[in-house]
Amino acid sequence: MPRSLELRQARAAKKDEFYTQYADIQKEVNAYLEYNPNVFRGKTILLPCDDPEWSNFTRFFAENFERYGLKKLISTSFAVESKQSKWYEPTLFETDSPKYDKDKTRTHGKIFVLDRDVNNSGRIDIEDLQWEYLQGDGDFRSKEIKALRDEADIIITNPPFSLFREFVAWIFEANKQFLILGNINNACYKEVFPLMQCNKMWLGPSISSGDREFRVPDEYPLEAAGWRIDDEGIHYIKVKGVRWFTNLEHGRHHEPYKLMTMAENIKYSKHKEVKGIGYLHYDNYDAIDVPHSDAIPSDYEGVMGVPVTFFDKYCPEQYEIVGIGTGELAGALGIKKNYRGRTDLALTKDGVSSCPYSRILIRKKQ
Repeated sequence: MPRSLELRQARAAKKDEFYTQYADIQKEVNAYLEYNPNVFRGKTILLPCDDPEWSNFTRFFAENFERYGLKKLISTSFAVESKQSKWYEPTLFETDSPKYDKDKTRTHGKIFVLDRDVNNSGRIDIEDLQWEYLQGDGDFRSKEIKALRDEADIIITNPPFSLFREFVAWIFEANKQFLILGNINNACYKEVFPLMQCNKMWLGPSISSGDREFRVPDEYPLEAAGWRIDDEGIHYIKVKGVRWFTNLEHGRHHEPYKLMTMAENIKYSKHKEVKGIGYLHYDNYDAIDVPHSDAIPSDYEGVMGVPVTFFDKYCPEQYEIVGIGTGELAGALGIKKNYRGRTDLALTKDGVSSCPYSRILIRKKQ
């Protein structure tokens, strides 16, 4: 195989391998502990779609096993051959073990388990992690990993971005608690939005704007807007729009969004689309367009179209989510086809028609 083609295949297979920063995990988890100090006590946590020898998820929960009162920690990885990657070397942790198998290391996933004081140190910590090869490649959709899912109480991971919808369905199939990373725009998927709308899934508290930095494999193309290589040669890229998705309760989930009235927005808003102008009405649906979440008029009782980032501040006791303004779900809501012949919300300003970016339709609760 030509080296250029081999490299392209490796890059394609690696595009989802983003390793979450330890500090980002810690900040998010602390928010749940502040709300409920016993949220993880007596629980079995599964970290699938992981790479236990490199992952900060495994390291974080192993180091805090006793502090959080965990019952069991399970972490699994995906076989390198299944990712079609030729750019792989096993770690010394694996090769120095009597369990090491030079063939299995490429074709089989690995499982790491922490549930007891193996080395008799008097405490359960990262030194007590036990590992072995899985029977299969570690794909979360396999019967082997599904069995681990069914055993677990909480599933925590950074799943492959391209498989986010399928991974969410996999979690809800087993009715598990979870904490996972994904892009904010995933909330608009027809498979995901109804879960957000029915308050079966919401955003975590620690990320609401900005980029997040992830470690990537050395051969990953550094083409993102923000990237760096540290003093040890480790590669990082910045990814926009990252959010935590969860069904674990946290304090901000029920905190009302502080907003100005419509009159106050028109007079004082920092947004030029609103200040001194007001709010446009959609051409094909009875609702007003709110171009920024912080410009939602607190006293308006009709339906409003707001950006997807509204989910960062969504309080289910304050607002009802009526629907979404694009795609199949919009059609079911009664949104008529716009000037482009599509079932998307449309506006006309100064004689020019346009379609605003994805809008969530909400209404103030009485």
